[in-house]
Amino acid sequence: MTKKIRKKRKISPIRRVLRKKNLAKNFIIILLFVLSFLAVGYFFFDKDMKEIRIEKNDNILKEQKTYSNQEVMEEVLSNINLPKKQVLIDTIKKLDEKEEYEENLKKDIKDDIFKKVEEIEKNESKEKQKYIETHEEPTPEIKEEIIKENNQKKEINTTITTKKDKYKHNLNDKPKLVIIIDDVVTKTQKEKILNIGYPITMSLLPPTKGHPNSAKIAQNLPLYMIHFPLQASSGFKNFEDNTLNITDSYEVIEKRVKQLREWYPKAIYTNNHTGSVFTENYKAMDNLFKALKKYNFIFVDSKTSVNSVAKELSVKYEIPYIVRDTFLDNDRNFASIQNQLKSAVKIAKKQGYAIAIGHPYEITFKVLKESKHLLNDVEPIFINQLPYL
Repeated sequence: MTKKIRKKRKISPIRRVLRKKNLAKNFIIILLFVLSFLAVGYFFFDKDMKEIRIEKNDNILKEQKTYSNQEVMEEVLSNINLPKKQVLIDTIKKLDEKEEYEENLKKDIKDDIFKKVEEIEKNESKEKQKYIETHEEPTPEIKEEIIKENNQKKEINTTITTKKDKYKHNLNDKPKLVIIIDDVVTKTQKEKILNIGYPITMSLLPPTKGHPNSAKIAQNLPLYMIHFPLQASSGFKNFEDNTLNITDSYEVIEKRVKQLREWYPKAIYTNNHTGSVFTENYKAMDNLFKALKKYNFIFVDSKTSVNSVAKELSVKYEIPYIVRDTFLDNDRNFASIQNQLKSAVKIAKKQGYAIAIGHPYEITFKVLKESKHLLNDVEPIFINQLPYL
């Protein structure tokens, strides 16, 4: 039996190419499968990592809050001998300067400050009471402090409003409206105010290089005020020359008040120009009231800060407390100013009198001249005609 010799089949070049293509196709399929597997794995891995990062950030925030609380509390405790209001102002301002803290974190810390200070004050009050109960005769210092504290609270709550309440309850005529125009420095402004047609109290800025004649225009006026420049917040840029600051000594403040008395010999009333920082600082205002009392001035609180201590010091120095009820022209358009004027009239009807403050803007003069019909139910007066003074 003869063996047949099988001849090797020759593979054509075209088939070789096709076989190579099938191999490449399979390789691509496998590669795609592997990449898909890796993508799914990375998705779940990244999700876990995000959760870990969030948890880590929360822990950092908690640590940061603890540190912040400790830092602020140390500040509070180191200044606890100051009035509560001043402690809060100083520490909260310091906290607001730390831009890296989130808003909700700041709020938590501020709440903690209030609670801590209240707790300390309660403890101090308990200690005083305990001392009184356990000692037949307190030391003169403690006794004087307690009496002074109690009397001051009573005076603030009752004495300061006695004349006002009496006037309000016995009111038989029209409510009174005082309109003050601040920042008066020129003769033109003075003439426009005089031409409004009813009593307007002018408050003149002290002379500077920018307005050297602001004392001269007060001559021949029956009544005027001094617009006293006091320290504003750091965001305010247009400071007047010789503005008083909270760091000024009594000697500096007294010298400035004496100068005002020489410039304005007939002036009785002075209200603050700016002063949001100065009027909430007890020591600075105490020095100012002491000097004002010496030179026979009465302070009118423009109320540029809700934390003004003018009310407390008016009791201490037995100076009538006069405070602004509304600003007329913070928004300089006709409708807004007229609405503020209506608001002042409404306040006057409610409490028997009101004090509104405006500025020497053309739009303010226009509103005041064209809104006389809104004043039919009130009597415009100068500030010295307030019935409770």
